[in-house]
Amino acid sequence: MREGQSYFIRTFGCQMNEHDSERIAGLLESDGMVQADSVDAADLIVLNTCTIRENADTKLYGYLGSLKRVKTERPNLRIAVGGCSAQKERDFIQERAGWVDVVFGTHNVHRVVDLLDHAEEWGPVTEIWDETKAASGIPSGLPVRRESEHSAWVTITIGCNNSCTFCIVPIVRGAEVSRRPGDVIREIEGLAASGVKEITLLGQNVNSYGRDLDLNGRQPLFADLLRRAGTVRGIERIRYTSPHPKDFREDVALAMAETPAVCEQIHFPLQSGSDRILARMHRGYTAERFLTKLEMMRSIVPDLATSTDVIVGFPGETEEDFEGTLDAMQRARFDSAYMFQFSPRPGTPAADMDGHVDPEIIQDRFERLTALQDAITLENNQMQVGRTVSVMVEGPSKKDPSVATTRTRGNRIVHIEGEWEPGTFFDARVVRAAAHHLEGVLF
Repeated sequence: MREGQSYFIRTFGCQMNEHDSERIAGLLESDGMVQADSVDAADLIVLNTCTIRENADTKLYGYLGSLKRVKTERPNLRIAVGGCSAQKERDFIQERAGWVDVVFGTHNVHRVVDLLDHAEEWGPVTEIWDETKAASGIPSGLPVRRESEHSAWVTITIGCNNSCTFCIVPIVRGAEVSRRPGDVIREIEGLAASGVKEITLLGQNVNSYGRDLDLNGRQPLFADLLRRAGTVRGIERIRYTSPHPKDFREDVALAMAETPAVCEQIHFPLQSGSDRILARMHRGYTAERFLTKLEMMRSIVPDLATSTDVIVGFPGETEEDFEGTLDAMQRARFDSAYMFQFSPRPGTPAADMDGHVDPEIIQDRFERLTALQDAITLENNQMQVGRTVSVMVEGPSKKDPSVATTRTRGNRIVHIEGEWEPGTFFDARVVRAAAHHLEGVLF
C-alpha cells in the first residue's frame, strides 16, 4: 500500500482515455494514494497517452523530456506511461526516456498497481498487450475516481474491426470486444445509485456492439442496449459516441426517439465529402449515402443536434475533392465539427499512400472549412434564441464564477447567471447566441 503518497495524471486524447484515467485514479486511490494538485506535489506521475495524430507523440516526448529534470532532482519520483502511444512505441519509450519506471499498454490498465510494485522491487518494467493474442475482455468492477459526480462514462466496447486507412486504433487497441449487456446495465445501475444522472456509452463503433457475443443464439444489438439503459431509474440523460455511418440503422434512430432518457444528439463522423477520398479512406459509404442516413435520423428524432469529424488534406485530395467536402458540410449543416489536418501515422496504409498534399494547401483548405462551419454553427445557434430548453448545470463558468455553465440535451453550452449545484436540472430561455455557446435566463 502507498498510504499517503500522491499521484498526478495527465491525459491526452479521447473520451476512452479520459475514462481509463478515471479507472487508473480509482486503482491508485484504492492503494492508499491521494490526488495531487500538480506535478511538483506528486510522488507518482502517470501519462495516459494518445497517438491518433502526429503531434500527440511529439507532445509526449516533449513532456517526458521536461520530467527528466524533475526525476533527477527527486529520484524517488515514479513515472508511468500508458495508453495508445505506450502500446505503439513499446520498449522505445524506455530506450528514449530511461527515467520512465513503468510502461503499460491499452489492455493493461487494471495492472497499474502491480506494475508499480514490480518497478519498485526490480526496476523499470514494460507490459504491453500482444495483438497476436486474443483480447482478454474488458475488466469490469474496477474502482473509478470521476471528476464529475453527476456524469459518467460507460465503456461498452473496446477495439475496432474497421479498416479505415488513416486510423491507428485497431493497431493499438485491437479487435472489437463487447461487454455483456448485463454487465453494462449493472454498471449503469450502480452509477445511478451513487447519484449519477447522465451517462455516455463509449465504443470505437457503438453500432457494431454485440456482434462478437452470442447470448442464447442471439446477438444483442446497440438499439436493445439503448432501450435497456433507458429503463434504469435515476438516469435522466444518455449519450453515446461514436457510431460509424456505414453501420447506422433505423432501429437505433427509433430507439433514440422512443427512449426518453436518450438525448436528441449524435456525433456522426463524415471525414470527407468526396466519394473518391472516402473510398481511399475505406469508410464504406458515399457522401450521398451519409447525407441520406443523416436525413433519416432527423426525420425520426425531432430536434436532433449533430456534430461530425472531418479530415482535410488526405493523400490524393484535390481541390475538387475538397469542394465536395464543403458541399457536404453545407448540406449537412452540423451544429459543430471537429476538423483535423491529415497526420500520417506510421503503420497505417494512409501513411504510405502517394499524393500527400502540400501543407500550405492543407492549411488554406482547413481555414476555409473552419470559416464555413463557424458560420453554420452561429446560424444554428441563432435559431435557438427564444426557445425554452432543458439544461443541466455542469458547474461555474471558468471565466466568471457568478455564471453557471449548463448543457442542453442537444449538447449545446448555455451560460446562465446564478449559482447552482452541478447536476441540477431546470428550464431556461435562450436570449443570445454566440459562435460557440448560448446565453440564457431561468425560465
